[in-house]
Amino acid sequence: MKGIYILLIELTDDIDADIGALGTKHFQRGIYAYVGSAQTNLEKRISRHFRFKKRIFWHIDYLLNDHAAKPIKVFFKTAPKTVECAIAAEISQQNESILGFGCSDCKCKSHLFYIKNPDFFPENMTELRIRTAIP
Repeated sequence: MKGIYILLIELTDDIDADIGALGTKHFQRGIYAYVGSAQTNLEKRISRHFRFKKRIFWHIDYLLNDHAAKPIKVFFKTAPKTVECAIAAEISQQNESILGFGCSDCKCKSHLFYIKNPDFFPENMTELRIRTAIP
């Protein structure tokens, strides 16, 4: 399985997290959406986000390493990597971008968003249940 995914993350507290080369960033309590892609082993990539013990590599790993960060849902779409940035751009229109997060390999402002619109739902995407990760 391959494609684009949106990982919804709940932050149960305000936190200051060291995000590698981005430095320390402040994150307010609430719901965040992270847009990512996996052109091979999509389910394996997503399952990795739900594990606490892992090698810290991507910006999202730094955030998810904090105990206040809880992945809560995943949505996916079978699509080429180029669609990842289009989805991020669409989400950014109604929500707050976390500048520089998750976009070091493209020209986007961000691939992580603080969800300000409570009616946010990724259109044309399907909820993905990972047996080992989501109850």
